[in-house]
Amino acid sequence: MSRRYVAFEGVDGAGKTTVARRAAAAFEGAGHEVVFVREPGGTPIGEGIRRLLLDRGGSMEAWTEAMLFAAQRAQLAAEVIGPALREGRAVVSDRSVYSSLAYQGGARGLGIEAVRRVNAAGLLGVWPEQVVLLRIDPEAGLRREDEADRISIEGIGLQARVAAAYDELAAGEPDRFVVVDAARPLDDVVAAAVREVLARW
Repeated sequence: MSRRYVAFEGVDGAGKTTVARRAAAAFEGAGHEVVFVREPGGTPIGEGIRRLLLDRGGSMEAWTEAMLFAAQRAQLAAEVIGPALREGRAVVSDRSVYSSLAYQGGARGLGIEAVRRVNAAGLLGVWPEQVVLLRIDPEAGLRREDEADRISIEGIGLQARVAAAYDELAAGEPDRFVVVDAARPLDDVVAAAVREVLARW
């Protein structure tokens, strides 16, 4: 089975963006054609929704948040990820549907399976085949953040619940998840992630 759709996940401040970008470059260096995407965002519609989701200016109902994440993700899957995979390219994603399962499903209490069903309806089978979970203490992650958004400003309580939800997801899908200690030096984190992903490619 192909495992060319790789998502990088973790609590806020785990280093997902940096590690994902460096891993994508390493995959390209190994001879793979790679498309890099981010969530929320990745398309004109998705970037507009990103601004709504992360703007610190107001509150948002949990299901509104979940549906907006699902909407931008469906557009990204249809417009970018699905076509790339069908053309034989790899996709590296900074966050994915697993963020919604952890944040809205687990941490916000909507239910992991309920949020999974909402997203599955829009993704039409375009689902991460490998998930790299960058595991770090949530307090350490928040200290690393350069700029807080609407979600991360909710603080340690939310992030602790997110971390627990990620651990639950990783335990439930061990064939899909690679867990990497993100508290180590950056070069070591990237090397571990690249090694594990390519071993499963």
